[in-house]
Amino acid sequence: MDFTTKPGDDFMKYAGGVWLQNNPVPGKETRWGSFTILRDFNVKAVRQILEESAADKSAAAGSVKKRVGDFYTAAMDSATVEQQGFNPARPDFERAGSVKSTSEVLDEIINQRTKGIGSPLFGVFVGQDRKHPQTMAVQLSQGGTSLPDRDYYLKSDARTKKIQTAFNNYITTLFTLAGQPEDVAKQKAEVIFKLEKRLAQAQMSRVEMRDPYKTYNKFSVADFSKNTPSFNWASTLSKLNLGGQDSILVNAPAFFAVADSVLKNTPVNDWQTYLQWNVLKSAAPYLSKPFVDANFAFTQTLNGQKVQTPRWQRMSSLTDNTIGELLGQLYVEKHFKPSAKARMDEMIKNLIKAYEIRIKNLDWMSDVTKQKALDKLHAFTPKIGYPEKWKTYDGLEITNKTFYQNVRNAGQWTYNDMVSQLGKPVDKKRFGMTPPTVNAYYNPVNNEIVFPAGILQYPFFHPDADDAFNYGAIGAVIGHEISHGFDDSGSQYDKDGTLRNWWTAEDLAKFKERAKKLQEQFDAYTVLDTLHVNGKLTLGENIGDLGGLNAAYEAFKMTAQGKSNKKIDGFTPDQRFFLAWAQVWRANTLPETVAQLIITDPHSPSEYRTIGAPVNMDAWYKAFNVKPGDKLYKKPEDRVKIW
Repeated sequence: MDFTTKPGDDFMKYAGGVWLQNNPVPGKETRWGSFTILRDFNVKAVRQILEESAADKSAAAGSVKKRVGDFYTAAMDSATVEQQGFNPARPDFERAGSVKSTSEVLDEIINQRTKGIGSPLFGVFVGQDRKHPQTMAVQLSQGGTSLPDRDYYLKSDARTKKIQTAFNNYITTLFTLAGQPEDVAKQKAEVIFKLEKRLAQAQMSRVEMRDPYKTYNKFSVADFSKNTPSFNWASTLSKLNLGGQDSILVNAPAFFAVADSVLKNTPVNDWQTYLQWNVLKSAAPYLSKPFVDANFAFTQTLNGQKVQTPRWQRMSSLTDNTIGELLGQLYVEKHFKPSAKARMDEMIKNLIKAYEIRIKNLDWMSDVTKQKALDKLHAFTPKIGYPEKWKTYDGLEITNKTFYQNVRNAGQWTYNDMVSQLGKPVDKKRFGMTPPTVNAYYNPVNNEIVFPAGILQYPFFHPDADDAFNYGAIGAVIGHEISHGFDDSGSQYDKDGTLRNWWTAEDLAKFKERAKKLQEQFDAYTVLDTLHVNGKLTLGENIGDLGGLNAAYEAFKMTAQGKSNKKIDGFTPDQRFFLAWAQVWRANTLPETVAQLIITDPHSPSEYRTIGAPVNMDAWYKAFNVKPGDKLYKKPEDRVKIW
């Protein structure tokens, strides 16, 4: 903590200024804070599990330990990877470069998708129908671009130009490494940027994509084919193993009209280049050092990372991302105690109770809407730690010799696993994150809040810590996920997870008015001299923080410690509650990463998450004696109160 700073002037600095000064971003990271420290702990824990599994010669064939160990062994066999060079990806590259017609282009797009190579031109997935959440539906999404956001193609400021140049160099380098002459590779880079820019121009913005109604467009397959005839959807869906559907959901119909025109009117030679590029960019991280280095050089320009992440760390994370529910079984055995689950169960019950009290006491909402909100609250399903039923990955072939093939096999298996859900009842037991993940989520179509084992550790949670700490840290995270059910997007789904309005018109108008004030608060925050936080893009997360911290405080005040004034280390329980919150969000971030996240991340930067909710809470002002004249002071009538 930095006691030379007044909490009312800079709460982040007060709560963690000395720590921030003493903990610059390590070379292999792009930011360093509580989240990354726990992720660092978890990836080291995962590494230990993987190394033990790889070394266990007695592990039975087909056992969890053997499969996890084999995947990691092959991934860490850099000698074989170097020896093979580009060869593992060459057959895909050559096939992609041999298409001769528009129909062959489409077949190769389908082939890359179903074989787990990449996702050129558009996205396709099987997921719950938002208006009929008990049904799994085929869904199409805009896509086809390589840069993190459409803005990187459309803007021309100095920062964006630098990224465009690096992107161009990256494409040129990969084609050169694949054996193309440099002048040809440069021409191909121009073709790719031009084609992807046309797709970017047709894409909806991230803010628009947050609107669940705008992105819900149901078509009969026949009607959608009339609008986009080049795709011949009945045939294309059949080849994607998604045939037999009479309707599909499309998130951005206008994008597909442009994609249809691009598919039809772009020369086949350009498509060869684009399809080869999709093979190259998806393969590069898993090939020999020159490819990996080229990939990192481009990443550096995007996020400013100084030193390449060590191979063991990349491969530990890859194992988690690829076969996370095999690895997860070994992880929870070591790192998730039943006592942690019991404490979480209790805290979630208390947070639900606190939310109930807060909804009943809202002065801006009518009784009829309050009842609907309470019905939704009481229908929440919490999931903690890990799934009741683990994925078995039956049919996924893993050997300890063929790293690239393992990755490809896993990509194909994952695609087939997704397809297999079509026509079956929705499996509500599935987790959307792996057990070691340091994160949590709310899923509106299942009305569920999910907390993987990875986040249920210090500095978010400790089963032996006092209530002030746990409610200010993990309690606020629980409250945050509950609040997503009531943010500007999640609040449009009812208690059953159906996209359906449950508000009176008057109450909805009042909610939007309050949300707009929160949006304006965050719009005013500046990072990196001229860049502003995007209050619309971050609105859902900011409502999550505001509602979550308020509910966590309410729940904390129900506890014995919350009712007392006994100091620990010189701090009152209320002060410790808010300090736990602030210290969860303390972080140093590289400026390049900040610039990227402002465009792509629906979360506000950590320094503004630290203060964004507390400055709207009377309890924070009282706890730290924040007065008019302090830099963070907001008049009581200006404090935003939603949930």
